[in-house]
Amino acid sequence: MMRAVQSRRYSVNSKQAARERLGQARASLTALSHRIHAHPELGFEEEQACGWLAEMLDAAGFAVQTGICELPTAFVAKAGSGPLNIGIMAEYDSLPGVGHACGHNLIAAMSAGAAIALAKVADDAGITVTVMGTPAEEVGNASGKILLLERGAYACIHAAMMVHPAPMDYVQPKIIAASMFDVHYTGKEAHASAFPELGINASDALTVAQTSIGLLRQHIRQGDRIHGICTHGGDAANIVPAHTSARYMIRSETLDELQELRVKVHHCFEAGALATGSKLEVRGGDKPYTEMLHDADMAVLYRNNAESLGRKFPDADSAVGRFSASTDMGNVSKAIPSIHPMIGIDCLPAVNHQPEFAAHCVRAAADQALWDGALGMAWTAIDMAADKNLSKRLLARK
Repeated sequence: MMRAVQSRRYSVNSKQAARERLGQARASLTALSHRIHAHPELGFEEEQACGWLAEMLDAAGFAVQTGICELPTAFVAKAGSGPLNIGIMAEYDSLPGVGHACGHNLIAAMSAGAAIALAKVADDAGITVTVMGTPAEEVGNASGKILLLERGAYACIHAAMMVHPAPMDYVQPKIIAASMFDVHYTGKEAHASAFPELGINASDALTVAQTSIGLLRQHIRQGDRIHGICTHGGDAANIVPAHTSARYMIRSETLDELQELRVKVHHCFEAGALATGSKLEVRGGDKPYTEMLHDADMAVLYRNNAESLGRKFPDADSAVGRFSASTDMGNVSKAIPSIHPMIGIDCLPAVNHQPEFAAHCVRAAADQALWDGALGMAWTAIDMAADKNLSKRLLARK
């Protein structure tokens, strides 16, 4: 009993020390979030964001290595020497056209803040804190975390976490499997009026495919998603289009269900080629995102800490039931016990991937979420190390 009391007292003291350290860095973390937001960079092009994060962590005493695993905009930063190695994931890529409309500027700053706060007590708590800079989460295939996993970057990490901005807080959001791929049709040019019979219309091939997908929607699972854009539709109205392309994304609740959906969707694109005589090439989709496996014990600890900071989690809300997104953090969760909670930034009716959401990601509520998310993760890591059963389970994995 005395040992348990001492452990709780030590945990409280560690949390207070972590809070004080985070408070010292709060202004610079907020400035970092705003700077990344003002300079959006697409996946695998995040040179400035990667550099700014590396500089901040280096100044905080972390051992930083950039360009890891042959990815120029990936990095790893470590502090502490405890046996329990806790990974904190940093994302910092933006979306084309709408900038940081998914709030990765906040993710980057929250993760850096959590690590800086945790480093203050890491050795005493028995923790090694590892910040993993993971580029290109938005690319939908062969992304940063997937490539880092394949190349061994996560080999020494026992558990992983990150917090993602959203309209409201979720402890265990529904994160489903996804695959993105490019479709290319090749036909034959001809004068569209004088000699149309000599042409092979690649645009018609895409039209047939999209029509087939529309008809397919009646025969897919309720949770499946199919969405895409035409990336090239032809060159001139009086030339039969010989080259068209599209980028599509498919999603299902699990990777196994995604594979079933993939076959059906590919048949639709094959139908376009067959109907027009065009040649079809599908590129990508070979390294999909998996569904997320939230670690229940870690999730409970995060929720308790977030609620102590004033965060509120709706247990039964229609928006929670409808919510389904995808991330390569799912792939991490299949390899390592992980959590990926969402943190609200008081933005409704604006939602992720809208320009209005991007605007909210540098407002006061987002700056507060940065603080709450960073401190919530740091405190959760301290609790993980203090929980003997949980830490024993995590350490037994390696």
